[in-house]
Amino acid sequence: MKILVIGATGTLGSAVTAALEKNGHEIVRASRRGPLRIDMEDHASIDALFETVHDLDAVVCCAASGALTRLDSDDDITAGLQGKLLGQIHLLRRAMRHLRDGGSVTLTGGRFDRLIPGASFTATVNTGLEAFVEAAAIEMPRGLRVNIVSPGWIAETLVSMGPEVRKSLDLEDTQGTPAADVARAYVEAVEGNAQGQTFHS
Repeated sequence: MKILVIGATGTLGSAVTAALEKNGHEIVRASRRGPLRIDMEDHASIDALFETVHDLDAVVCCAASGALTRLDSDDDITAGLQGKLLGQIHLLRRAMRHLRDGGSVTLTGGRFDRLIPGASFTATVNTGLEAFVEAAAIEMPRGLRVNIVSPGWIAETLVSMGPEVRKSLDLEDTQGTPAADVARAYVEAVEGNAQGQTFHS
C-alpha cells in the first residue's frame, strides 16, 4: 500500500513508519519539518498537503499531541483543540477525498492508566476523538475505514521528560510501552478490516 504517515519523524511516527516499511508498504513521510510539511494546527497546510500527494491507500496521523494543561490555562487548551482534536477531524474529512476505494485513516488519541494533574483537558480531547471515530465510521463512503489508536505513556517519551518532571507528575514508577510495540496497533489498524474501532496499546 501507499501510506501517508503524518508526524513520521517523531518518536511514535518513526516507529510506525519502520513497522509499515518492514511489511513492504511504500511510505510518504510528512511532518512539521522536511520536504513534505504539515502543521496539524494549520488546517490550510492539511489542504495543501493533499494537493501534492495522490493515489493513497492509507493515511496515518501520529503528529497530533496534547500537552498536559492546567485547568485554568486558556492558551494551551485552544492550541490543543486546534491541533489534536479539530486538526485530526479536518484531516479525516480531507483524506476521504483523496484515498483509493477501500482505503483507511488511522488517527491518534491517548489514554491514562490513572489520572494526573493537568490531564483533564487531554482526557476530554482523547475521549472526544474516540467518540468521533465511532460515529464517523458509519458515514465513510466507498468502503473507506477510520480507526484510532489510543496508547498509554510511551516509554521513550517518559525518558525524554527527565526524572524531575516525572517526579512532579507522580510518574516515577510508570514504565510506559516502547514505541515499537505501540506501532503494532497502527499496523493492525491499517492492514486489517476494523472500522470505527479504538486500538489500545
